[in-house]
Amino acid sequence: MNSFFPDLNVWLALAVTGHPHSSAAWSWLNSVKESSRLVFSRYTQLGFVRLLSHSAAGGKPLTLQESVASYRQWLDDPRVEFRSESRSTEAELWEVLGLHKNQPAPQFAGDAYLLAFARAQGSVLVTFDKALHRFALANDYAAIIPR
Repeated sequence: MNSFFPDLNVWLALAVTGHPHSSAAWSWLNSVKESSRLVFSRYTQLGFVRLLSHSAAGGKPLTLQESVASYRQWLDDPRVEFRSESRSTEAELWEVLGLHKNQPAPQFAGDAYLLAFARAQGSVLVTFDKALHRFALANDYAAIIPR
């Protein structure tokens, strides 16, 4: 069984009609085997609900209730599940952050968490963020960009 951990940009592309990456995200999702798992973490769960209720997501902003309903609808898909952090996530996080320790990193802390969570869960990070993807591959983290 494969486990995939979509970044927020992938979840939004799947949820927002007309999103620039929607076609690629759906093409990728349709190629995922029935036995595979797509994972939400608390970070991606809250980000998904927050961004769906914001105009920056690209669609009509949803109410908080509608955003939560959209998240819950994803959980109805047998491939999708919510996973809590494992005990190893924090150690993984400090390891990833250490790879960037001598550089300013205003956005990297969130990216580091995504990588740490994915590795701790034994999941492949799925992202449209090309810089994060390059960083992941250069540092031996499993990551893909949907096509």
